[in-house]
Amino acid sequence: MTDTDPSRPGPGEPEAGAPPGAMGIAAVERETGINKETLRVWERRYGFPSPWRDAAGERLYSQEQLQKLRLIKRLMEAGHRPGRIVGAPAEALSALLQPVVGAPAQAAAGGEAPEVAACAELLQRHDVDGLRRTLFQVVLRRGLAGAVTEVFAPLTTRIGELWMSGEVQVFQEHIYSESLQLTLRQAIQALPSQAPGAGPRVLLTTLPGESHVLGLLMAEALLSLEGAVCLSLGAQTPLAQLAAAAEVHRADVVALSFSVQLSSRAVQEGLAALRGLLPAGIEIWAGGSSRALRQPGAIEGVRRLDGLASVGAEVARWRELLESRV
Repeated sequence: MTDTDPSRPGPGEPEAGAPPGAMGIAAVERETGINKETLRVWERRYGFPSPWRDAAGERLYSQEQLQKLRLIKRLMEAGHRPGRIVGAPAEALSALLQPVVGAPAQAAAGGEAPEVAACAELLQRHDVDGLRRTLFQVVLRRGLAGAVTEVFAPLTTRIGELWMSGEVQVFQEHIYSESLQLTLRQAIQALPSQAPGAGPRVLLTTLPGESHVLGLLMAEALLSLEGAVCLSLGAQTPLAQLAAAAEVHRADVVALSFSVQLSSRAVQEGLAALRGLLPAGIEIWAGGSSRALRQPGAIEGVRRLDGLASVGAEVARWRELLESRV
């Protein structure tokens, strides 16, 4: 027998008054990309977020607070400082975000592929079969390169915008991610095998803390089309293990993808540490939407890819460099 009161919530369960769907701090960190310590600092400094507590004293955040944190994250990516926005009402944040969220609509008027809007609508209607069928048809109609650059890349940006604005829920974003990964993997596997020496041997992964892999998979598709021999390690490979894999598989290039999930400092420090672990003859290619890759000043020993469209030119440069050494 125990003297536990069955009417009281157990550890991890919301206390009375906590709203349905309340999330713990680790889940909020995963969903927003804002680390736990930052959330605690904002709570003390700005009074937001203001979480509930469960029976064990752990923080619980409502869906409303989660949505506001997404808006804050998006505005910080656009250059706004936390001190000016964290304590502001959600309505004011939404107003500030309108020019950012509206950008895809402007792009559509300038010739955005119609499949982008079609796929977004299918996702919002919860038509998973229709979404996957349309993604597959895009590859058949446009070819793999056209599908990636003309549809999948802008579509991924659109889904991210819809998630940030609350028009797409977390589970829908996960469905989209899994559906696109399935389409791309099938398309890559259908490509003919590359002859040895036809292109660089490329290891693809993300650094610890970076869980987004769609950009990595799209890069793999374009690299494979250019004759590269690709080996994906998936997401979040520890640096020492990445260096070991590069040696065992005789990699010519380590390709990394960065979203906005990692801070600029983490990106720069991770790349610098990896550069120190790899032989000088192995190139590091870095691409993605991270602001660290767009900041002035080169990251020493790292080639920054200016979008997926630059993959072909980068492979051609590598081939020319190889020929010059012969």
